[in-house]
This record gives sequence, structure tokens and C-alpha cells, in this order.
Amino acid sequence: MSFRTTPSVDYVEDVSPGRGALPPRAWYAASDAKSLSLNGSWRFRLSATADAEDDSFAEEGYDAGEWAEVTVPGHWVLQGDGAFGSPIYTNHLYPFPVDPPHVPTENPTGDHLRVFDLPADWAADGGAVIRFDGVESCARVWLNGTDIGEFKGSRLPHEFAVGHLLKPAGNVLAVRVHQWSAGSYLEDQDQWWLPGIFRDVTLLHRPTGSVGDFFVHAAYDHTTGEGTLRVDSDVDGRVSVPALDIDVATGESVTVPVEPWSAEAPKLYDGELVTAGERVPLRIGFRTVVLEDGLIKVNGRAILFKGVNRHEWHPDKGRALDLETMREDVLLMKRHNLNAVRTSHYPPHPAFLDLCDEYGLWVIDECDLETHGFTEQAWRDNPVDDDRWTPALLDRAARMVERDKNHPSVVFWSLGNEAGTGRGLTAMAEWIHGRDSSRLVHYEGDWNCRDTDVYSRMYASHEEVERIGQELDGGTLKRRDLPFIQCEYGHAMGNGPGGIADYQQIFERYERLQGGFIWEWIDHGVTHPELGYAYGGDFGEELHDGNFVCDGLVFPDRRPSPGLVEYKKVIEPVRIEGDGTGGTVRVTNAYDFADLSHLEFEFSYAVDGFPTGAHTLAVPALAPGESAEVKLPAAAPDGQGDEVLWTVRALLAEDTAWGPKGHEVAWGQEAVAARAPVAVAAAERPVHDERLITLGPGTFDAHSGRPTTICGLDVTGLRLDVWRATTDNDEGAWENNTCYAALWRKLGLHRMRHRLDAVELGDDALTVRTRVAPAAAEVGLRTVYRWTSDGDLLKLTVSVTPEGEWTVPLPRLGIRFGLPADAAQEVLYFGGGSEAYPDTRAASKLGQWLPGIDDLQTPYVRPQENGARADVRWAELGGLRIEGDPEYWFSARRWTNEQLDAARHLTDLTPGDTLWINLDHGQHGIGSQSCGPGPLPRYFLEAGPTEFSFVFSTAGSGEPTE
Repeated sequence: MSFRTTPSVDYVEDVSPGRGALPPRAWYAASDAKSLSLNGSWRFRLSATADAEDDSFAEEGYDAGEWAEVTVPGHWVLQGDGAFGSPIYTNHLYPFPVDPPHVPTENPTGDHLRVFDLPADWAADGGAVIRFDGVESCARVWLNGTDIGEFKGSRLPHEFAVGHLLKPAGNVLAVRVHQWSAGSYLEDQDQWWLPGIFRDVTLLHRPTGSVGDFFVHAAYDHTTGEGTLRVDSDVDGRVSVPALDIDVATGESVTVPVEPWSAEAPKLYDGELVTAGERVPLRIGFRTVVLEDGLIKVNGRAILFKGVNRHEWHPDKGRALDLETMREDVLLMKRHNLNAVRTSHYPPHPAFLDLCDEYGLWVIDECDLETHGFTEQAWRDNPVDDDRWTPALLDRAARMVERDKNHPSVVFWSLGNEAGTGRGLTAMAEWIHGRDSSRLVHYEGDWNCRDTDVYSRMYASHEEVERIGQELDGGTLKRRDLPFIQCEYGHAMGNGPGGIADYQQIFERYERLQGGFIWEWIDHGVTHPELGYAYGGDFGEELHDGNFVCDGLVFPDRRPSPGLVEYKKVIEPVRIEGDGTGGTVRVTNAYDFADLSHLEFEFSYAVDGFPTGAHTLAVPALAPGESAEVKLPAAAPDGQGDEVLWTVRALLAEDTAWGPKGHEVAWGQEAVAARAPVAVAAAERPVHDERLITLGPGTFDAHSGRPTTICGLDVTGLRLDVWRATTDNDEGAWENNTCYAALWRKLGLHRMRHRLDAVELGDDALTVRTRVAPAAAEVGLRTVYRWTSDGDLLKLTVSVTPEGEWTVPLPRLGIRFGLPADAAQEVLYFGGGSEAYPDTRAASKLGQWLPGIDDLQTPYVRPQENGARADVRWAELGGLRIEGDPEYWFSARRWTNEQLDAARHLTDLTPGDTLWINLDHGQHGIGSQSCGPGPLPRYFLEAGPTEFSFVFSTAGSGEPTE
């Protein structure tokens, strides 16, 4: 005989989606029916297992006065200062034994209690529902002691009819939330595992005759300029759109002239759905999405996705986002030229889609489905190919589609992500196609495109994408007729991503290629009192994937990273190019729909990086795809040996919903007169005694030949430097690609030895001969430092000759030296204005800049090589001026590269008594190899005979461009 002594929790491991919930329906934020937010402070009790407590807490009169409190929406592991457990980060490994549908007995379970009164004006007629917009991962619900059901599907809404249970005061809402459930097997997305009621809980009055489900069909005919509106409703009513003089019954179609909706011009018409018991505001966008001529077309035009994958994230609140945080995301996207979002890998809070409708973003709405962990067992037992799980999959598809179907921004339904292939996915695709023919279906894992309307891949190399564009990729007949997108590319982990400008050129070269989505929007760092931002492993997880969760274009606090600045430039919707003569500029409209009438163009020359005055540039209102040659309005000034360049900026002509007048949308530059190299006549003879050698404004140690002062400034440790603190992309080895960091460390490039061979004093030069090489290897770099001076200027020429067989590229090549820590707080320089490396330099705008030394550091969550400024002609700091021949990369930081390399968090970095300067002749590319291809070969820093020079002098005074 067997019996249970605890409440039944069989539902936790049941593969069904749950019981008791109402059928899914369209989501809307407000109507004239009453609603009551149940967000706020809830009583909370945490148990270690699913059945550790009985159900008595759900009864009326239960005393929870000794319980803790948590905030809803929220995750309990991010509250209570660690008293309620900790976050867990895994990329794809399940943090529990894989034995579907079973989960561990150790299953943190949070009992939540909320007591509420109905507002005094709450109507008595009709019914009421409680809506949960998001609970991870499984919840059971009671109201006033009555069990009303349970559900799974963490990022999907669930409603329960409760009108018959409500009373005027003292209503007791009890919710038991289990961290692990059968549903967890369907939610193995690359993110933190964070249990809790993390989206809104709302009580909705449902008056007699109130609105149920409804579907707004708003198509646009680009050939006639007319829109056709029909609103299907399961409760009869009328639909009005005053601006279009529409007033029709539900189910009836009406066709009128309209302005269409697009991501570039998101025209919305305010309307209203009125039934006998409720008035629901509508925001209607007319647009038509089709697959035609092998292309994704909206309103008759093929579109190019310039997108990003977006997880919901806040460093303090996890996935519990408020409206203003969501708005901040959308505004940042629009201001950085993004036009599309893939909601990786679940439907977002519905308010986010309202914002996409309002401000204009194409959306791939993705189902709350990923079973990536089954790849560890070759997809054996994968739920998407097991008929027992199909009802849960269909429930998730339906809850996404029905919730979000009235958003014009949604142009694709995505079945999910990294769930292999199987019958369940086919069932989802068939259901979606049958329910909504006005959108297309996406799923990356379906390479044969059996169930999808687009060929989608992630992290395909440049070469492969080019072959796909050329239609040389093979595949099924169906696939060859479909458009291609990169649903993930450009892995924005740490310093990077590199190579996205090269991808964009390929996208724009071939019609079949319709763009892609950078992975991803935000670093998922968790605010930590000691570490700054924590990542995987910082909470003692048994299994974790480190800082792989920090791979965004914005930092956890939503400050744009250099990667976002680079992406904005790469995808800018206006191309501005010179003709090489300085007489005209070619302007091309790269929008899909908009002409250029909303922009004004500003033109200026700069001499030695300093602007000489701005002019207006008259650019016609070019249609999409059109170009024009525009004559520059003024002749170039005489630089008298200084470099002269022009800059053209495309700016918003008026305030828009997402950006102010004058916001820079695009820019271009071109040099029209090169700078004359600094001439240093080798007239000075080195003078030496026992300890020092003097040459012009420099003194040198007589034994080592290294400088001790330059122009009166103390200098230490000047030598060749080839090492950089490895980036996340250096450390990557995507699909068996070479891990450059491992090769560099194996060779010993992080521990180079410097052998002094000779210090030679000639009539006009000090020459120091060295060999730089790693221990235990025969390769080396024969390095010669040649110092010359004319009395005022001091020139260093560095000659590098590789010895032995070099089989790996160098991380960097240049010189490093130290200055006193207090020598400079800022640097004035002429060069690129933002962090840049060989394959991340599109956004590096030339000019004079005056950043603080600390402002040169990029605060990647895991410290790594950062902050280099490219194309530097000259730099001044601490009274020292440094000119390069040719231009160089400049870095300055208050710690060594080795200290930076050893740090795991920014809090590990402590300023020392030396300011370290790197002047680099070359840098190895960045690539995207943390999850994607490495740098293209043209961005390799190969070891070869090299010579470069720097001229040191006393700094003058000047003011920067900005």
C-alpha cells in the first residue's frame, strides 16, 4: 500500500500546459472596463521542494504575518539579499538532470500571498478575470481558498475566470510558483534562470457584453494606396476610426485611402471597438506582408532588416521591466538606426510591442520555446519530436499569436529557437499558417525550410553568406526559392563584434539577402555589491557559462557600447561618399520607404582635425535607392602642410517621436589634402657619460639604451609590445575555428623576453638592438630602436624583423612605455573619436578630441583589451606631443596590459603609480569568434618585416573639435 502525506504536485511534471486557464485572446492595455493592478508587495515564503508545505496558506484567514515580502513583478532570487537563493546562468545546459518530464526534488518553491479589496466603484454586473502576464516556470493559483488552476509557459499570459469568487473586501490571492517543472525543458533559453511572478498581475472586470477576443485585419494595397480594415470579434460590436470616417460593424470590411504603416513611417490610426459592455481603444496600422518573387515584401517593397536580438533585462530587476525601461530600449534602437527586433527567445512584455508599433520597428515575435540542452544527447528525447508534448507546444504558439496578432509591427511569427526539428514544430507552423495568413513563419533550425517561409541561419560566415546571396548554397528546391536572413550574427560579447561592416556590404550586394539581427541587445550583468556586475559563476552555480551572458550592444546600465556605435554607422540609412577629388559628394538613400526630405545636411572642412566652419549642403529629397552627386559649397582651405578633410552629416530636420532636431543619422568623411610628414634632420650627436646618454630632448640609460626622460617628462619601460589582454572573441573557438588566445598563450606571446644585443652611439643616432622572443620557442622578433634628433624633436624609428617560422598572427605590434601617474588626466589628439580596431573602425570619425584618460577605457563587464583609438596622427598628454609615421593606434590606461588580462571584473582593476601608453603600428582584428566566425584574413596582423616611427616634442596648446 502507498499513500501521500503531502499535497499532490503531479502537475509540476505534467507535460500538459495546465488546467483552468481561459482560451488565449488578444491583449490590450486598457478599456473603459474597470481593472485593478495587483502589482506591489506580496507576502512570500520559500520552500526547498515542491511539496514541502501544504495548501493551507491559500485559505481565508491564514496568518502570513511572519512571512517575508517580495515585490511583484519580480524574481525572488534578486530580492532578499540572497536569502531567497541565487540566479543561475547557463547558455544551453540544463541545470538539473535531463530526464523529461521529471525535475529534481530540490525544487525551490515560492508561496505568494496578496490580500486585496475591490475598489468602491467596482461594478457588480458581469464577471472578472485575473491575468498573469508572466510567471516562471509553473504556477498554481487559488482565490479565496478555491483552487482555480495551474499553468506553464513562463513568458505567456494566462487568464482565469474569478468573478464568482470575488467579494468586496479581503480577497485572498494565493500563488504557488515552482522554479522547475516540465515546462523548464521547453525554456532552455540562453539567459539567467530566474523564478518568480515577473510580469504584471491584473484583475479585469468583464461587464456583460464585454469584448472577448478580436482580430484587427488591416491590409494595405500599395498599387492603389488604399487600406482594407476588418475587425473580427467573438462579441458583436462596431468599429470606428474617426480620422478615416469609418464606422462599421465587426466582421464587415471597408476600404479607404490610408497612409501605410512601416518601420520608417509608423502611421497609426486611433480607433475603437465598441460592444454592448465595453469600449476598447485600437491603434491600427495598415500594412501587408507577403513572400513574393522570393523576397520578403512589406507594402510592395523588399525590406532589409537592420536588427538586433533582444532579451528582456534589467541589472537589478532581471526580466521584470517597467514601461520606461522598455521605452528607453526602443528609443536607443531608433537613435542608432536599427529597424528591427527579434524577441529572443520568447514573446516580450506586450507593452514593448505597443512601443514598436508607435515608434516603428519590424518585429520577429518568437515563441517561448527552446530545448537546446538536448543537443548534449544528439537531440534524443527532444520534446518537439514527442507527441506527448505537442499540446503544450500548440498552447504556447496560440498564446503568442492570439496575444500579439493586432500589432502591425509583428511581421514574422517565430516557432522558437534552438529546439532541433520535429513533429511538434510542424504542428505549430501548420496551426500558425492556418490562423494568420497575414504574416510569415520563421524558425532558424529548419534548414530545409519544411515549415518556414524564410531561410534563416545564425553565425554563417561571410563566405557562406556570399554564396547564399549568389544562390550557390544548394539545399532543397523550396529553400533555394526563399529569401535569407541571419537571425543571429555579430556576437556582441565584450570588445566587438568585428566584421559587421563586411556583412552589411554583402547584404546590400544581393537581393536575396535581407539582412540580419546582431546578437544581442544588452549585457545581462547582475548588479553585485562587490563585483560591480556579476555573471555566470559569481553566485556559486554548479554549472555555468561564465560571462557568455554578457554579449550585448549596450552595457547592463544601457550605456551604448562601441559595438552599438559601430553598428549605427554600418547600417546608417544614408550613404555619403567622396569622389576622391574633394569637389563633389555622392549621397545615396538606403531607406526602404522614406525619401530624404526629413533630413538636412551639414558640411564642414577641418584642418589638422579642427573644423573651419559649417555650411548647409543642398541634397535633393532622394527616393529609396536613388543617388545624387552633390557639389560641395566651398573650396577646400589651404592646409599649409596640415591634413584637410571634409565631413558631411545627415541630421534630423525636425523633432521626431524618437529623436530631436539635429540628431545625427549618418555621416561621411574624406581627406582632400594629406599632412606633410614631420621632418627631423638628424643633426644632434648623442652625448654620454657613465650613466646617461643625452640626445636632443631625451635622456637614456647608458646600459640599456632605454629613455628615462623625453622632453623633461619621466619615461619608464619603453619597449616593443605584442600582447593584448585577450578579448572574448580572441578566446572563442566557434565551430572548431582557431582560438587565437590559446595559440598566443601556447607560443608565449604574453611573456615575451627582451634581450639586449647592443647599444650603439653613432654620429647622428642612438641605436639599440634587441631580440624579443618567448621562452621555449625559436621564433623571435629582431627589433632595432633608432633614435635621432634635431635638437628640439626626438624621433624613434622601430624596425622589426621576424625570425623563425611564425604560424600565428600577432595580437598587436607597437611600443609601450610608462609615464608618472599624475602626468596627465586627459589627452588631446587628432584621430578617430571612438574605440576602433581593424574590423571595427567604420564609426571612427576623424577629428580633434579631448577625452579624460579614464574616458578612454571601455567598461566591458569582463575586462579585456579596449579603448584603442585608430588613425591617430598626433596626441598630446603631460606636455608631450607624439606624432606618428604612419598613423597609429593610441591607448592609455592606469594599469598594465597584463593586469588588465588577469582581471575578471572591473573592480579587480586598481590604478597604479604609472600611466601606461601604447603606440601601436598594428592590431589583430576582433571578429565575432566568441560565437561566430573570427576576423577575416585581411584583418590579421601577420608577423613580417615592419618599420614605423614616432616623433616626440614638447606639446603646444589647442582646443579639440568636441
